[in-house]
Amino acid sequence: MIVPLKDEFLLISGTRSFLLVTRAGSLFALRIETMDKEYSQTVEPGDLIAVSAPEGGAMEPAFMLAEFVRTYRMPLIVLPKDHPGSKRFSYLVSVGPLITTSCSIRRGTHPEQHLVCSSDELAGIVLRAHPEGVEIMDLPEGATHRYVNFRILTS
Repeated sequence: MIVPLKDEFLLISGTRSFLLVTRAGSLFALRIETMDKEYSQTVEPGDLIAVSAPEGGAMEPAFMLAEFVRTYRMPLIVLPKDHPGSKRFSYLVSVGPLITTSCSIRRGTHPEQHLVCSSDELAGIVLRAHPEGVEIMDLPEGATHRYVNFRILTS
């Protein structure tokens, strides 16, 4: 299914978790920081930014994380697989033209941007950038999607 998407947000929800999706909107270099290296990934205007909340929670942090990447070009942090802090990530970000959700990976430990940790109820979703928005494949039964608005106000 192709869902039109410009600069708004698309919320994909299960009963206890969610995935927030938006488009990058411009060309930029995404920095991905690991303990050993710094990677740079070219982000195209039509690429997707997905924020996964495997345990659910407030949507505001997910909006902020997406905007940190999209607007403020904040780098992503990737921890080693055995790092004790990985279990503390309640929101996870992935950026690219194709993103797949998985519940079988450890949170915050994958520099590969085609994969994002999710709950089991939203596992297996494939998001593909499309000229008109996002193509959603393998949406699990019971999952819903809708547009949501969010603006960061500064004074």
